[in-house]
Amino acid sequence: MTHAQAAERFTDDVDRTTWHDQALWFVRQKRDRAAHQLPEWEALRELASQIKDHTLSRLDDYLVEFETNAQRNGITVHWAADAAEHNQIVLDIIRQHNGQRIVKSKSMLTEECHLNPFLEQHGIDVVDTDLGERIIQFENEPPSHIVLPAIHLRKEDVGRIFHKHLGTPEGESDPQVLTEIARQHLRQKFVAADVAISGVNFAIAETGGFVVCTNEGNADMGVTLAPVHIACMGLEKLLPQLDHLGVFTRLLARSATGQPITTYTSHFHKPRPGQALHVVIVDNGRTEQLGRPDFRSSLKCIRCGACMNTCPVYRRSGGHSYDYTVPGPIGSILSPNVDLKKHSTLPFASTLCGSCSVVWPVKIDIHILLYKWRQIVGQQNAL
Repeated sequence: MTHAQAAERFTDDVDRTTWHDQALWFVRQKRDRAAHQLPEWEALRELASQIKDHTLSRLDDYLVEFETNAQRNGITVHWAADAAEHNQIVLDIIRQHNGQRIVKSKSMLTEECHLNPFLEQHGIDVVDTDLGERIIQFENEPPSHIVLPAIHLRKEDVGRIFHKHLGTPEGESDPQVLTEIARQHLRQKFVAADVAISGVNFAIAETGGFVVCTNEGNADMGVTLAPVHIACMGLEKLLPQLDHLGVFTRLLARSATGQPITTYTSHFHKPRPGQALHVVIVDNGRTEQLGRPDFRSSLKCIRCGACMNTCPVYRRSGGHSYDYTVPGPIGSILSPNVDLKKHSTLPFASTLCGSCSVVWPVKIDIHILLYKWRQIVGQQNAL
């Protein structure tokens, strides 16, 4: 099914299309206000872009430096060439520690690798603890947005899902009531967990540590209570020095949700006493993208979702129409590198208006890259 065909299903519901568009544009406006409050905003974007360019130019060196320092700190580092190897490594770690009950905070990498269904096939119970992720997990749906995974659902939809899976009163859709019920439900899962899995927002080569950013505190709750912490990261998440981190944390939350900073910015440098800490570093096509001079800049992405919030096509077609883990403009650049034939229509899911390039915090010309992919699709007759 092409993007246009999938999008038609979304746009058939005119009311949903309208509020989805308006909700995401509201987030875009919050981003603009937050950016305008910083006189140095454009200087931060330029510096972040330069840091990422430099890191990618010496990525192998910084990966080795990160591994060396992480191991010195007592962290066990694993390397995965692809999704299958990543999933097997995670399963092996869980089995090594006799784990059965897993709590997982938001991680687009584990979504990319389809970790949840893999673990469930092997008898492992996995609970997504980000509220949006938990809502869609109940319905066996993928996220429709990398920051706002359930943005395609109305509060009435969430009430129906909670009634079905948690036994809430039929018709209950008050967000405060539903959130409290979710808190109580997830608290039980946190307390019972054997293993906590998290993503990684930034990893620091200089220290061997990494940072996880959340607004709900679910990552902290999971890794504090569970005796085993597995952090899964794409190899592009590296920053050379700890001093660089402040540049990116100032950009990330403002670009994603219009906040000055995420509610929780948690640093991990070594395992707590009595805890095991594992980091799984994943390639899964990233070095191939790195080897494409025209497209390596896409690896600078910090997964803020700003390009989705501003894209007129994404806002009106929904994330599921892209049929890829990362939807929107950035997904339309990344997905053809994974499977050109399957995702050949995605570079055309854009007006090439350039709005995504304007808001991208690390200054990537997304609309130019989309145009280049269109040329490749045409040259290879991939449609």
